[in-house]
Amino acid sequence: MDVRPLTQDRFGDLEALFAGKGCSFARSCWCMEYRLSGKRDLPDGVPPKEARKAMLHDLAGQAPAPGLIAYQDGAPVGWVTLGPRESFRRLARSPVMKPVDDVPVWSVVCFVVPSDRRGQGIAHDLLSAAVTFARSHGAEAVEGYPVDKAERSQPQWLWHGTRSMFERAGFAEIARRTPQRPVMRRVL
Repeated sequence: MDVRPLTQDRFGDLEALFAGKGCSFARSCWCMEYRLSGKRDLPDGVPPKEARKAMLHDLAGQAPAPGLIAYQDGAPVGWVTLGPRESFRRLARSPVMKPVDDVPVWSVVCFVVPSDRRGQGIAHDLLSAAVTFARSHGAEAVEGYPVDKAERSQPQWLWHGTRSMFERAGFAEIARRTPQRPVMRRVL
């Protein structure tokens, strides 16, 4: 598996990935929902999903990259969005994902893996690469906000990842504000 930061040159790969079966949520939000504080952040007269796509394309031209793309045999097979917590404005007011303390963290917000590629460890590899990427950009800690349910969930509802995946990557629970959504952190 090869994991690369999203750049504008690789944006076509992200479009191809998001066009895959099981990626309809990604095609709508373009992993911008948590970066924005609401619809008022979108330009007037532009369909919301097109505006979010354009915003992510713009972010792909900045440093640090807004996420990472996983490739197998040259084809895009997965995506994770991450960055400094303050770049995800909606997290500040989320009852589940609001800051636990004043530690400056990077947040891993969502994963996208097409349905025909799920169950192959792609999201886990992306999480490991996200930790490495955050560390290389000076992060002190990385947080995630996975799902933790006793019963099996439908994969399309697990875009935040799972608790077990975060635990395998060295994360520990630091808070739990609702029964099924822990806040997981890995200190670097």
